[in-house]
Amino acid sequence: MNKRELLEKASLAYDEDQVLELTSAIDIASKAHKGQKRKSGEPYISHPIAVTSTLIDWDMDIDSVLAGILHDTVEDTDMTLDFIETNFGKDVAFLVDGVTKISQARAGMQDLTEYLPQTKDNLSKLLIAVGQDVRVVIIKLADRLHNLQTLQHMPAEKQTKIARESIEVFAPMADRLGMGRVRMQIEELAFSYLDPREFRRLSTLLKKRLGKSTRKLGVVREEVAKALGEQKIHFEINGRVKSIYSLHRKLEKVGGNIDDIYDLMALRIIVDTKEDCYRVLGILHTLYQPMIARIKDYIAVPKPNGYQSLHTTVLTPSEQIVEFQIRTEEMHEFAERGLAASFHYHEQKKSKEYTRKKSSSVLPTHMQWMTQLQEIAGRLRSGEEIPADQLNIDLFGDRIFVYSPRGDIYNLPEGALPLDFAYLVHSDIGKHAYGFRVNGAIHSFDKPLENGNVVEVITRKTSSPRKAWLEQVTTTHARTKLRAQLRQLGLIESISSAAAIIRDKASRKKDKK
Repeated sequence: MNKRELLEKASLAYDEDQVLELTSAIDIASKAHKGQKRKSGEPYISHPIAVTSTLIDWDMDIDSVLAGILHDTVEDTDMTLDFIETNFGKDVAFLVDGVTKISQARAGMQDLTEYLPQTKDNLSKLLIAVGQDVRVVIIKLADRLHNLQTLQHMPAEKQTKIARESIEVFAPMADRLGMGRVRMQIEELAFSYLDPREFRRLSTLLKKRLGKSTRKLGVVREEVAKALGEQKIHFEINGRVKSIYSLHRKLEKVGGNIDDIYDLMALRIIVDTKEDCYRVLGILHTLYQPMIARIKDYIAVPKPNGYQSLHTTVLTPSEQIVEFQIRTEEMHEFAERGLAASFHYHEQKKSKEYTRKKSSSVLPTHMQWMTQLQEIAGRLRSGEEIPADQLNIDLFGDRIFVYSPRGDIYNLPEGALPLDFAYLVHSDIGKHAYGFRVNGAIHSFDKPLENGNVVEVITRKTSSPRKAWLEQVTTTHARTKLRAQLRQLGLIESISSAAAIIRDKASRKKDKK
């Protein structure tokens, strides 16, 4: 894609003034990168143009698009953030700075067996960049996607390093943001470099299997379309083929037997309303025998990243096993693009309540982890040290939804304990916790919560935090609130007091010598 094609695409999504601003940004970036080449031999500006094109496809706001074209200028040229701020405003400069910090954090990653960089400095840069504005991550994902798409031009060692980093760091980030299509693209490209032989084998195996079942599936598709039409339901129906990497992961779980995998190809039905989703489910179960254990209602209880859909697997009269996914157009859009599709910066910026620091107030429930990330970023900026393993649990572990007795939804990491919930509701609720009921039954302090639990905190004014509670919380948020309360009660030393004691001991040892 060249400058003219990019501007033509932008003119369909943004107003005239915004397109003029983008034109200026392209000219400035082209001048800054003049003479620089990619490994492919192409002019370097081809990369920012590709990244920007992707951001436009994702319907990102104009500030993100401008940051996309300028995202490598501060790191790779003489351009300064002050120059970007003067010409394009504080928000664009902020986003470019955030992407630059993530790049610098990446450069320091030594051990990619964990999802987060190991050094505190690099971890801090990553969290501070991400925590202040989720758009930083979205821009970085567009950047990473294009780098993977052109990875063939890199040396073999570099290919492996980038592919491993992509599958272990950036794919989970995309998944956390609900960006299913991007996660799949990253995983597919990365896997093709990490294990090219297995990638080719599974590709061939999948093609053979699909070739046999496509005709049979076509018959099912026609039967379903006829039944839905008779019920006057407005719908779209199409096929979804399992990705190579997903197939690889699934085969690992079933001992390598592809006959145990029923969703190599699924039929996806998109309807107008949530009510229609359930009507379609009923019609499918009238036509075919449902496999009861494989009915999943992700509309009533969404996946932790916000994904919503009804899943059912049925057995046809010809003994063919078919999986169906049923969702609305809005659910489908989110399943494909996640937060990039739902985080409406255009509308938010026009509202008085929108500021970057308060952006968490408009985040959907499944994005509450972003609020916690912003909190952690603030603590890191103030110089506080937080163990990396805590961050790994809080930010990149699997998430669960739990409910208060009033029906309020709370998002916690998998493995969270009742006190984590109590402190998430309010620090005073946690402080006076005396016991817990989960789904109406008494629940111990050390028993993990599960997705869909209804959690009631039993409080007493006379109850107060205990030091032993430090072993009964898993989230950074709960531990921080609890430690502050314990220090206030004099049950643990403050950080400054503890440091003073250590210094005194060291000083006395020195005097003795």
